[in-house]
Amino acid sequence: MADASLILTIDQGTTSTRAIVFDDEARPIGSAQREIRQIFPQPGWVEHDPVEIAESAIGTARHALHEAGASAADVEALGITNQRETTVIWESRSGLPMSNAIVWQDHRTVEMCNALSDAGVADDIWARTGLIVDPYFSATKMRWMMDHLAIPNLQGRLENGDVRFGTVDSWLIDQLVRGESGGGGDDVPHLTDVTNAGRTMLLNIHDLSWDPDLLRIFGIPEVALPTPMPSAGHFAVTHPSIFGREIPITGVAGDQNAALYGQACFARGDMKCTYGTGAFLLANSGTESHSLFTDGAAGEMGADDLEKASGGLLFTLGWQAGGSKAYALEASIFNTGSTMQWLRDGLGIIGDAAESSDIAVMLGDNGGVYLVPAFSGLGSPHWDPHARASITGISRGTTKDHVIRAALESTAYQVKEVVDIMDSQLRLPRRGNRRERVLRVDGGQTRSPFLMQFQADLLDRPIEVSAMDETTALGAAFLAGRASGIWRSDRELAELWSCELRYEPDMSESRRVNLMAGWNEALRRTKTNFRG
Repeated sequence: MADASLILTIDQGTTSTRAIVFDDEARPIGSAQREIRQIFPQPGWVEHDPVEIAESAIGTARHALHEAGASAADVEALGITNQRETTVIWESRSGLPMSNAIVWQDHRTVEMCNALSDAGVADDIWARTGLIVDPYFSATKMRWMMDHLAIPNLQGRLENGDVRFGTVDSWLIDQLVRGESGGGGDDVPHLTDVTNAGRTMLLNIHDLSWDPDLLRIFGIPEVALPTPMPSAGHFAVTHPSIFGREIPITGVAGDQNAALYGQACFARGDMKCTYGTGAFLLANSGTESHSLFTDGAAGEMGADDLEKASGGLLFTLGWQAGGSKAYALEASIFNTGSTMQWLRDGLGIIGDAAESSDIAVMLGDNGGVYLVPAFSGLGSPHWDPHARASITGISRGTTKDHVIRAALESTAYQVKEVVDIMDSQLRLPRRGNRRERVLRVDGGQTRSPFLMQFQADLLDRPIEVSAMDETTALGAAFLAGRASGIWRSDRELAELWSCELRYEPDMSESRRVNLMAGWNEALRRTKTNFRG
């Protein structure tokens, strides 16, 4: 291991950009963060300014180096992790964006997605990509830009390579390599990593290349897309004008994929959950793209069978590093932390999220009250965009404290739902007591002792809270360090991971069954196919 080898990471998220400097023991020694502006041109539309994204990334990275008392000469490698699916379009020669970025939350392409489903191609897309047809992913965002941006001969310019499409990682690589002068022209490499490429709905997840049939469906020329590369590898070097000298970019991954790697979930069946505005669960499903559904019998199922086998989960690439790759099951739960924000900002019944844990503990039970937080529909495993939030079980004895506890509990119920499906899909051999299966967690809601204990109780398995809260940035550092030789193996990385708190399950099976029965009834009444 090199002495004093530092890793600089850029974590470009939906609401802010942060940068962290790690030493060669994966300890953070300097950091900076900057909020980015949210742009809402119309209801359901969400955009970001690509220039602001790039400036915030460079600015926070410089500030983090200053906080660490370091210079670019001390940095061995740079890692990038980013909000996934958000789509940018820019000129190849000048490096200037041609519109705002369309953010992953944007729903403007819902009718396009409905048309694809009506045309009967959704099953085929799912079988090739592991993704459902949804505005969430990048392909329909690209198609919308091609159809609606007032850019003369845009189709021709894309076909000639004069214009580039990319996710945020590609845009940041371009800007870091191009430098402050904006030079470089067509010689600036156009690159992405396979985890980000896998969220476009254009990458064939089995051979990790752009799928010709999908490109034809969406009418997107391959020359406009970046070259997919392993998550850990030599991408490019930053322009000297950015940090004062060149720094190799050696690790890139989408945020949730980076968090899976940062949580050291290296074995099949290892699982992590990030509790933020929503909750994102990923489970390592092994090295074979077909093994989840066929136990290694490659591709014997048809598209319909594969979609049914998914159980409402997504199938994605976890990472590609060190000559190996790992696939992952993924669940996206839309409203968890945002539910507590609603209690604070919408209802005004809590001052901050921290007090909700004490209230829930003092209350003792939920009094039969359940809150299904479908504020923006339901994500995994239901994918019901038309569902709306509901509170059930209210009586004369119900108080605001019951609503607060029900809001906290709703996160644990939703996570329990998808973990059970993941267990079923992974079909792991029994390894003694089920309680040996641990869920590693990170994110804001892990600061709630009530929620973490309740989560362990519902799952009947231990919860381990990472000592490093920013596991997304840590995963990017791990990937960059692997490619640069600072760390040689996943085993070495696993030894660097540490647990801050562990919650052991302590609930009877009968109580667990009764609680889930109440949740399932509330959920049934909330979904749009409820008939009473």
